[in-house]
Amino acid sequence: MTLLRLFMFNFSFLTFLHPGIECENGSVSRLLTAQTGGSLIIPCYYNRKYTDHKKYWCFDAGSAYNYCSILAYANETKGKVSVIDHPDQSFFTVTMRNLQYEDTGTYWCVVEIGGIFQLDEKEQLHLTVQSAPDVSVVSSSVSGHEGGDISVQCFYSSGYKDKLKQWCRYEDQSCYTVGRTNTSQNSSVQISDDGRRSFTVPMTGLRLTDSGWYFCSVGDLQAPVQLNVSGKTQSLIRSSQCFLLDH
Repeated sequence: MTLLRLFMFNFSFLTFLHPGIECENGSVSRLLTAQTGGSLIIPCYYNRKYTDHKKYWCFDAGSAYNYCSILAYANETKGKVSVIDHPDQSFFTVTMRNLQYEDTGTYWCVVEIGGIFQLDEKEQLHLTVQSAPDVSVVSSSVSGHEGGDISVQCFYSSGYKDKLKQWCRYEDQSCYTVGRTNTSQNSSVQISDDGRRSFTVPMTGLRLTDSGWYFCSVGDLQAPVQLNVSGKTQSLIRSSQCFLLDH
């Protein structure tokens, strides 16, 4: 936390289909949990018209809206925080490493619009660092190939056994619910809950357009997951290379 500055915020980032808590000023906050000593990757989407604007990640432990300490700008690493912009996909990712209890608090994805007294575009998030996260995934990155299948397992604590469980996509705000089979313009998704501590999300008939950021949702809590789908040609090339190496 190196720089302290005054912000006036404009709450016009994406509102997700399954929101988190309602804040005093009517904004929506994503609620995330992470394990002590672990890492977390967070996607922050923005309007395509802001491709050339500065982006950054900031923090205030007391959830104050007027002041925020910038942890890192896009395409730089400071301490245990890295921010990478993906302008071709209109989002930037924030990676936080070696998380500790004191990292619990309120954060903001921010796009700088103008000078210090001009409105910035921002989205608020709240992170809770726990020894045993209430919601988690084995890996925040999953890979598959076109036409193939993937499966993501989402874990939750006993206190969330009866909460609504969903698999949602950040970009288009679509959510899939436990117990329903959803076949969209992309792949087929069916979520099954074991009723104890996890639910599974199989995605079949993957398409290239399925690539992107998703999240396991249990109650108000979310766990981000990035899905990368490669083309059939790339998969065949990799298979051929493996065959040649084995022989």
